[in-house]
Parts: sequence; structure tokens; C-alpha cells
Amino acid sequence: MSTTATNKKRVILIGVGGATCSGKTTLAKHLKACIPESFIIHQDDFAPPQEKVPIHPEYGVQDWDDAPGAIDWPRLRGFLREVKEMGAIPESHKSHDHLNEQKDVPVDKEVFSKWKDQFEQIMKEGKERGEEITWGLVDGFLLYWDSEVVSTLDTRIFLRVPCETLKKRRHERHGYHTAVEGSLWRDPPQYFEQIVYPAYVRAHSHMLTDGDVENGKPNGVVENLLLVDCEAMSMDDVFGKSCEAIVSSLQIKSAEASGE
Repeated sequence: MSTTATNKKRVILIGVGGATCSGKTTLAKHLKACIPESFIIHQDDFAPPQEKVPIHPEYGVQDWDDAPGAIDWPRLRGFLREVKEMGAIPESHKSHDHLNEQKDVPVDKEVFSKWKDQFEQIMKEGKERGEEITWGLVDGFLLYWDSEVVSTLDTRIFLRVPCETLKKRRHERHGYHTAVEGSLWRDPPQYFEQIVYPAYVRAHSHMLTDGDVENGKPNGVVENLLLVDCEAMSMDDVFGKSCEAIVSSLQIKSAEASGE
């Protein structure tokens, strides 16, 4: 008798959050290449239409970064619930991420192969016990602001990079394609300093001790958060720590499920 018909589908959502230019999309793409049966959901694809993006009350320019108005939260929540239920991205969904600059920061082949072998073994063991595992990598710069979005994530990774490094990287970019294909946003002067970074602080201070986004530790508001200080780490190390967290959270949840 074929096990395929009796296999139970299990959908694991892995959050990869961090500020703009923190390396989260690069990490998510490495993880996608490494983990079988995985896909990426880019939070940027859930920005509102350009005409609905709020105007900053002080600086008079569109504010694509302040959490309440930067994402269509009801649409993202519903989308994640649907993915969790179906185990796949709906065919109607279109991403614009491919239009943005794609910087290549490679992972060592041996490190990559080690983790790829481990994830393939996890998939094999899952099938042997009648379980089909699908992995969704959720990449976003405001991933831990909305509690309902956070609740859908099985693993929660947060990449932290100092303000000056983020500023340098942001200024080196040529722009961002918005949720409307073909629409390119270019930062006005002082946009990072006046809007991007202050919005990042407001969106993340609640989850770090003393509200300190530069040096604070996870305070438990976002449970089981892996905070990765990336400045002194190679992509190999960031990738490895993230893989460890994914495997560990899967093992914990499997143990909890079997004990019920």
C-alpha cells in the first residue's frame, strides 16, 4: 500500500526578519536552496498600492516603513493562514522580488552540503512515519510587529546589523520595486535617517530589553526568538546558526506533538 495517500501534511513557517539591508532575503534564499520542498514568502509583496501609502506628517513624503501603514496586514495574515492550511503558495500570488537587486553572498559548499544532507534526512524520516513536511520561509522587515503574524511562525530568526552598516548598504542600493510591478521607489534625501531607521526602532523596541535595538537581548515578547548579531559573523555562520534553530524548533514541536 502506498504511504503517499496516508501521509499527513505538516507546514513549517520559518520567519527571517531584520531591518532593510540586514541580509534577510539573502539568507532566506540560501535556506530555500538548502531545504527540500521549501518556498519563500516576501513580506514586501504585501505593501499597499502606492496611492495608499501614508504621507509622513513631518517630512511630507510617502512613508513605506512605518509598521501600521507599510503592510496590508489583513491580507498578509489571511495569506499566511492559507499557506499554513494548504502547504503551498496560491497560484494567484505574484512576487516582485526578482526585480530588485540580488547581491550574491555565498555560503561555503561544505557547510551548505552538511545542512542539506540533514534536511533531506529529516524529510526522509518524516515520510517514514507518514508525514510530508513543507517549509515556508517568510522574509520581512516588519516580521515581528504583528502578533498574529508572529503566531503563525514556527521558527523566528532576527538578523541584527548596526545602524551605520544598514545606512551604508541602503545608500548603495538603486531603489526598491514596490508591490506594483514596474514601480520603482527611490529614497528621497535623508529618507533612511529620518524615516527608515526611526520606523525600524519603533517596530522592534518592544521585543528587546530596554527597547534597545542596537544592543538589547530578546525579552520574551516574541517567544523563542533567535537574535543573530551579524556584523562580526560570516554568512556561513549566520546560515549555520539559522539551520540549527530551524532543526531545534522542529524537534521541540515534534516532541510536544508526540507527548499530547
